[in-house]
Amino acid sequence: MTYPLKFNTIYKDKIWGGNKIKTLLNKDFGDLPNCGETWELSALPEDISVVSNGNWRGQDLKSLIAQNGIAIMGVELYEKFGSHFPLLIKFIDANQDLSIQVHPDDTLAKKRHQDSGKTEMWYVLQADKQANLITGFKKSMSREAYLRKLASGDLIEVLNQEQVAAGDVFFLPAGRIHTIGKGILIAEIQQTSDITYRIHDFNRTDDQGNKRTLHLEESLDAIDYTYESNYKTNYDQGINKRVPLVSCPYFVTNKLNLTHKKVLNAPQVAGFKIYICIEGSAKLVNGEEETLVVKGETVLIPAMLSNYEIKTDAEVVLLETYIE
Repeated sequence: MTYPLKFNTIYKDKIWGGNKIKTLLNKDFGDLPNCGETWELSALPEDISVVSNGNWRGQDLKSLIAQNGIAIMGVELYEKFGSHFPLLIKFIDANQDLSIQVHPDDTLAKKRHQDSGKTEMWYVLQADKQANLITGFKKSMSREAYLRKLASGDLIEVLNQEQVAAGDVFFLPAGRIHTIGKGILIAEIQQTSDITYRIHDFNRTDDQGNKRTLHLEESLDAIDYTYESNYKTNYDQGINKRVPLVSCPYFVTNKLNLTHKKVLNAPQVAGFKIYICIEGSAKLVNGEEETLVVKGETVLIPAMLSNYEIKTDAEVVLLETYIE
């Protein structure tokens, strides 16, 4: 019998990480000096999530899908992806600016790495005063103009910077140049891929005095040089309903802001669903079975578990993600 699945958090030490994972999300990363990321749901070979609750506790996601593929994924998604779970869920704490980077699309990633591309979205959980991030260009660019700015050290001049606040949403299709700035805590939903081309790293060094590798040549064919007039996602601030945030071929994400003693039914989707709790707590109720999800937790709802309710006794904010 399937049930809502929780997983052990995977903690990542990053040169730019901080302590908001612990102080704001109540997640204990132990002795890590700079916890920059947590991987909440991952099927990447080097970091496969392990179930932390119920009858499947201790089983990793890949073997679980290999044994129960249709029940977990749904028929169509299992036929498309097999045992390769297609989404990766993270929390990211940028105590310092991340590198300016870009990710390849599916075509380029398959050609170079035999892997998926990396389209992603960010939901800002918290931002320090005056914190900003970079997404895309602030004017139309050609490859040649980009190379001139890169060579002159003036790349930042042509990149779009956005001052951010909690609740801001940014969609980043593969190819869009970007970075998360100092003082920002985000939830990230992305394709299952860890291919990153680093373009600029602010000349920082690790504790051994070494600079991180740049991928200037590799990034040239990955970058989308086009300009967008608005990079931030505008959305309805409504409560007690599903509020659409992002809809793309790789995932759909809704925001659920439920108030005192509210109930919301499961979305009618054939595949799996994911809930990321970013504020408060809620219960996922299936008959007499209840699964509590609290701030900082992520829950995977198997496709077979198609009928359930989301109940809350106090305010809760969830990100709901699935593939159509």
